[in-house]
Amino acid sequence: MMEIRKTTMADLGRAMELYAMARQFMKDHGNPTQWGDNHPPKEQIIDDIQRGRSYLCVEDGQVLGIFYFSVEQEPNYASIYEGAWANEEPYGVMHRVAAPGIRKGTASFCVGWCLEQCGHNLRIDTHRDNIPMQKMLEKNGFQYCGIIYLENGDERLAFQRADMPKG
Repeated sequence: MMEIRKTTMADLGRAMELYAMARQFMKDHGNPTQWGDNHPPKEQIIDDIQRGRSYLCVEDGQVLGIFYFSVEQEPNYASIYEGAWANEEPYGVMHRVAAPGIRKGTASFCVGWCLEQCGHNLRIDTHRDNIPMQKMLEKNGFQYCGIIYLENGDERLAFQRADMPKG
């Protein structure tokens, strides 16, 4: 059974392997530029771990995926173009998702876990060429909301899943 746990510094080597595998997966699926040859940098992964915002997806001791998650205001999401966010309620953000095909369903499992942590209001963005991620988001009930721009000016497609509270 898959489970999510915080990434520790002892996991750094495996984290770097997963991100390298994800970069290759992206290149193999028509998306060579989103992460290039060295994104995310090791320093960013270390920072994510030290801030307690990096998580691993593990099954029977095997690490299948890694991602960043936090409930926070994402500065890059302050302005959205050619659309609008589903709501302005507090939301979770998911970044740096690397589930490079070790086990089918890993990315969806990670997304489901994040949704549970943030009251089912989750935002995520991806590169226009990242078709596998876009399909996974669509399959998991996310709506395309518009375009955001990263600090460096790069365009990203913005998605949100905002479930109505039950009750």
